Amino acid sequence: MARISTLADVEAIEATPLEEQGLADSTYETIRRAAQQYPEHPALIFFLQAKAYEKAVTYTYRELLAKLHRTANLFHELGIGPKDTVAYILPNLPQTYLTLYGGEAAGIACPINPLLEADTLAEILNAAETKVLVTIGPFPKSDVWEKVASVVDRVATLQTIVQVDIANYLSTPLKLVIKASRMLKKGPAVRAKIIDFDSAIARQPSNRLRSERVIGPQEIASYFHTGGTTGIPKLARHTHFNEVYDAWAAAVVAVDSQPGELNYLGLPLFHNYGAIAVGLGAWSAGGGVVIGTPQGFRGEGVVANLWKILDHYRCTIFSGVPTLYKALLNVPVGAADLSRVRLTTSGAAPLPVELARQFTEMTGIPILEGYGLTEGTSVGSVNPRYGEIRVGSVGFRLAYQRWATAVLDDLTFVRFCEPGEVGVLLLNGPNVFAGYRDDFHNRTAFVEIDGERWLNTGDLGRLDEDGYLWLTGRKKELIIRGGHNIDPQMIEEPLMRHPAVALTAAVGRPDSRVGEVPVLYVELKPGATATTDELMAFAQKEIGERAAHPKEIRILDAIPLTAVGKIYKPALYHEQVEEVLREEVKKVVGVISLHVKADVDKRLGTVAYIEVTTRSGVENSEMAASLRGVVGSYTFPCRLTVNGEPMAG
Repeated sequence: MARISTLADVEAIEATPLEEQGLADSTYETIRRAAQQYPEHPALIFFLQAKAYEKAVTYTYRELLAKLHRTANLFHELGIGPKDTVAYILPNLPQTYLTLYGGEAAGIACPINPLLEADTLAEILNAAETKVLVTIGPFPKSDVWEKVASVVDRVATLQTIVQVDIANYLSTPLKLVIKASRMLKKGPAVRAKIIDFDSAIARQPSNRLRSERVIGPQEIASYFHTGGTTGIPKLARHTHFNEVYDAWAAAVVAVDSQPGELNYLGLPLFHNYGAIAVGLGAWSAGGGVVIGTPQGFRGEGVVANLWKILDHYRCTIFSGVPTLYKALLNVPVGAADLSRVRLTTSGAAPLPVELARQFTEMTGIPILEGYGLTEGTSVGSVNPRYGEIRVGSVGFRLAYQRWATAVLDDLTFVRFCEPGEVGVLLLNGPNVFAGYRDDFHNRTAFVEIDGERWLNTGDLGRLDEDGYLWLTGRKKELIIRGGHNIDPQMIEEPLMRHPAVALTAAVGRPDSRVGEVPVLYVELKPGATATTDELMAFAQKEIGERAAHPKEIRILDAIPLTAVGKIYKPALYHEQVEEVLREEVKKVVGVISLHVKADVDKRLGTVAYIEVTTRSGVENSEMAASLRGVVGSYTFPCRLTVNGEPMAG
């Protein structure tokens, strides 16, 4: 395989048709081939606690394949066929990978974020028509089982719960203490049958799949839930070839992973990157994965000990998000030998240029920033390992996959953009998903161009003359101020150059006069100090466009993040919506008290809920009319309740 330095190297690989590259038809077949070729190589290593990272469980490829057979055979015995769903609500464990790829070998796997609230878990389980659920049993400092148990009886299709017991990874005395405490504490009763994961798979054959299923490349492998920036989960359908191709193209072709190399996993396994790009990507190359604690990078002591951990396991690659690299700047390398760590990759959120520079200067490790999305399976582009790393860019497209930037009129294609021109980012290729499970969401997912279907990413970007992709923001995140389209990065990036600033997030504050004005949230570095006046003066000096100057700067102890480290802007935007409406509604004559709450509606986006109590003598209908006059100048819908009575309109 050619080493990629330029776009011409990508194109040279494409001279060989993809069907001649010899890729497997399924994720199971990918792992089986690796086990045949590298049976005694380490495939999976797991340690439970960062303070005892040397104590690990290791599976060779031979052992991993045997466990995978047992897991898939258990699911088959429990009634899982090609169109049935095995969902999992698990932290990072060996059993998580076994459930994902054993589930795909038997049926369809559905990873679910264990940090979600109980009602949302139930919503996803029902949307996937879950037949078998794999989750953890009761365990200290974890509320996963309690949340799951509170909602599983609302999932009509669910027949069996398979529990993973984390206590099995503890020393015998601790294991006995935890198991004894469970016997004394009666847990919640549930309708579905409950069985133990480890003991159940131990009874299954390990040398083959019991089902005689021949998996086709276009069969559905998984449902990955995604909310994008809305926070509302949608089930994206991945085919087997989506995952096989994307893992191979990202790990083997783009990053040039080699047999025997170890990739450190700290990202969550309910997310496509850790599940596919790290796991299946490493196994596509004959490498291995080191799972560091069930909580990944969030585990106690993981970040503080990461350099020692990478040195101990001789890891060559790890992947993270910008917030991780920000934290690692405060961790001295010390005596750790990082010479074997040849690169790290970053995604999920834009990587500030200054942060990348400081990290590489401190560690000597280059960060290859990339880009992907669940609807594109996982990875879509990455900076070249052997070529010029253009910090701020997300690099070249994967081989056999195409990016285009285009001018759209709503969802209608108008024209492709010129090099350097910003447009809506479109994706076409073998990693484009098969669509959402709920067809409602597919209405806006694709754009038709000359008979071809392109994925509409919703992101804005530009392709330079050398083929590097530069993201310029989310179309839906643009701040529109009096006709000026303001990219939040125009505000966020300059403020990242301030020596006290660790993280920034710009959102629009609704404004009845100009539509929106920008507000900037700032998180300071540990121990650093700065005033809002100081930051505002810095912003006005550094931000080139006057319309992009923030109306206000707010310093937070911590900017809200999603479970995979993305800045969760809806929380910040909702705060602005609620404040604006409270200020406006307070001015309405007759209002005694009010409550305002902004939330996300699946179909309408942000919706504001306003409840008011009035002084006596004010008719509810009159008050509703006055309120509509106040809120009617904003673009988001409002739901009004006056004195306990919901008002129409």
